[in-house]
Amino acid sequence: MSDIFEHLINAYLEDQVGTMSGFLSPELTAGLRRNLLQKKEEGMMHPAGIGKHFDFQRNLEIRGDVICWIEEDTDDPFEQEFLDQMRRFVEHLNRTCYTGIRSFEFHYALYEAGSFYKRHKDQFQQDRGRQFSVVHYLNEQWQPEDGGQLKVWTRHGEQLIQPEGGRVVFFKADQTEHEVLPASRARMSIAGWLKNV
Repeated sequence: MSDIFEHLINAYLEDQVGTMSGFLSPELTAGLRRNLLQKKEEGMMHPAGIGKHFDFQRNLEIRGDVICWIEEDTDDPFEQEFLDQMRRFVEHLNRTCYTGIRSFEFHYALYEAGSFYKRHKDQFQQDRGRQFSVVHYLNEQWQPEDGGQLKVWTRHGEQLIQPEGGRVVFFKADQTEHEVLPASRARMSIAGWLKNV
């Protein structure tokens, strides 16, 4: 597992955005995808917003996804396995890169066809706790013509990342501007942040 972690970290150090396929097993990816679809069916996915606390607002011209938070004390086996893997990744990151990560938070994210998230950074103005952003894609048999790419801006220019199932993306929350482009079909992921608080 440490080889997988090192691969992702090295990719991040090289280009400010780390990506790799196979970070989550096909079985875990499929289980989490079924969870997301079940939560949608049960009405547990809620519209996402921008800002925090008193600054929170829902703005469909900026962001159109629906989300459901993953609880740390979940009894779902797929969510437990996912969170265990993220704990191991954080331990490795802290041990090898001295990042000082103390906690994390993740949610399911569903972008229905045509929805998007305009260019932004993953850092609140009044809360600097988020250090790294992590996105795990849950899509099945995603094709380039389906759209929904993650567009990121790095020191080397713009980069388009296909949201293929099993792929992970890792970048600095307060530095990397990114955008979710519209897709022609539902786009599924787990997104979250590694925090120093």
